[in-house]
Amino acid sequence: MILFPAIDLKDGQCVRLKLGDMEQATVFNDDPAAQAKSFEDEGFDYLHVVDLNGAFAGESVNGAAVEAILKSVTFPVQLGGGIRTLAHIESWLERGLARVILGTVAVRDPDLVKEAARKWPGQVAVGTDAKGGMVAVEGWAETSELSVIELAKRFEGAGVAAIIYTDIDRDGVLAGINWDSTLELARATSIPVIASGGLASMEDIERMTRPDYQVLEGAISGRALYDGRIDSREALAMLRAAA
Repeated sequence: MILFPAIDLKDGQCVRLKLGDMEQATVFNDDPAAQAKSFEDEGFDYLHVVDLNGAFAGESVNGAAVEAILKSVTFPVQLGGGIRTLAHIESWLERGLARVILGTVAVRDPDLVKEAARKWPGQVAVGTDAKGGMVAVEGWAETSELSVIELAKRFEGAGVAAIIYTDIDRDGVLAGINWDSTLELARATSIPVIASGGLASMEDIERMTRPDYQVLEGAISGRALYDGRIDSREALAMLRAAA
């Protein structure tokens, strides 16, 4: 079970949004590379990064900050937000990303995702962000008519490395992961599922150690790590002890 610390980038800074609203952003660090190095020093094994501006713009906007992160750490980094073409994917993987996360394009052009997964095995994940169980796109600004499970089934057997499932209605408000829908998704697909959106407390970490939750690959934590609600060293020790 992997606990992914999150760095969400807006205008070159580490922020956390409330309910996916760019107007409700709290800045936690104006040096993303230093924040990434801090997470690595704390013992995390993997970093989750989102280019928030890029998700809305449809292209990488915070590329300089991402490159600075990649130069500052040695642990693997996955990135989502504004990655919409094979050229984008190739460019980022060549620069050292371990994995790209494809969101909007997974809804708009599933064949591109399948082609990317074949071309770069183990390095392409799908970001599934949902409002009321329906997949949201364009930086969460639009809701599609596709359910989370329907989207996952599109990529069954296609070689997608993981599905990162975010419940937008819980993101950034410390309400706790929507465990019911996350586990439902994980049981409905053979693709590894990573939970995101609302991880709030050490109680959530303890829950992740239970046998029923081992169907997940891991979970992403943002605000709760930044404000100390989750103790990183204690959480990592708890998860590793349960492995």
